[in-house]
Amino acid sequence: MVLQVNSGLGRFEKLECTLTKEIEKVAKKELREDETIKEQTLAQFRDWIRKNHDLQNVRTDANFLLRFLRTKKYSLPAAQVMLLKYLNLRQTFKHLIFDLDYLDPPVLELINKGYLFPSPIRDKHGRRVIIGISEFLDAHKYTRTDMSKVHAITYEVLMEDEQNQIVGFTHFGDFKHVSAAHLTMWSPTEFATVFRWGEQSVPMRHKEIHFLNVPSPLKYAYDFVKSLMSSKIRERLMVHNTLAELHANLDRKVLPKEYGGDIPMTGMIEMWKKELAEKRERILALDHMKLLDNSCLSKKGKNGNNRSIETTSIIGSFRKLEVD
Repeated sequence: MVLQVNSGLGRFEKLECTLTKEIEKVAKKELREDETIKEQTLAQFRDWIRKNHDLQNVRTDANFLLRFLRTKKYSLPAAQVMLLKYLNLRQTFKHLIFDLDYLDPPVLELINKGYLFPSPIRDKHGRRVIIGISEFLDAHKYTRTDMSKVHAITYEVLMEDEQNQIVGFTHFGDFKHVSAAHLTMWSPTEFATVFRWGEQSVPMRHKEIHFLNVPSPLKYAYDFVKSLMSSKIRERLMVHNTLAELHANLDRKVLPKEYGGDIPMTGMIEMWKKELAEKRERILALDHMKLLDNSCLSKKGKNGNNRSIETTSIIGSFRKLEVD
């Protein structure tokens, strides 16, 4: 199948769709995605971007726009709002999210050590598994900016894959070595804002979250993080005390050899760095996109009440999708 997609800010080229029949079935079942709704909503999304004077240099290629449409299950109004929030998040926290170069020395060090990387093996649902290991984040050496950039680079590169956009992500985190020093890397206010805005703004479908070795003395911190999650995400969170418990819920084959899998962590990281190299320029180019006025995220109704842009200037009517 060949789709017409915009490869940048205005030039269209033909790219072959590489989704398997199985993934297309998942898209149809969970997102109600088919070629008709895809073409129609992409056209309307692009037209809205072209006419929106608050937006500048926003990518209009299918790969970029589809991640918002898929996350919002083809509700164009919700996808539009999410795009605005995504751009606002990036600009509000430029020090954490701009200049996403994996070759930046502290960022590359964290990647090489194994702080955060995805497994090359997909789980039984076809999802990439994002692995985070607190042991390799030296809170006395690295900053919250280094930490944030590793996360942002990881997510942005993975979102370039259309299968990931459809099936979502599984997360695994080993918190055995989390200490009070890690907590003081952030102010509570900034962490809470970035965390909450991130869930609302970054177009990722978080399907499973597995925590291992959550330290009892820091349970208050875990409870704080959990309180920031939406109820949907909290329901998908599982905490395991042993590897056996983890393996009972997450196929060990997706894990590094150090956690019971087959591929050593170093091997997984080297494979990941090849993906990072392939997408480096594309990720760095995200900084060209701009939201010139973020007041569009909150508008006043005729009666003076605040109302979200989600309820204004909406193109078309869409069914509410209840399958997740």
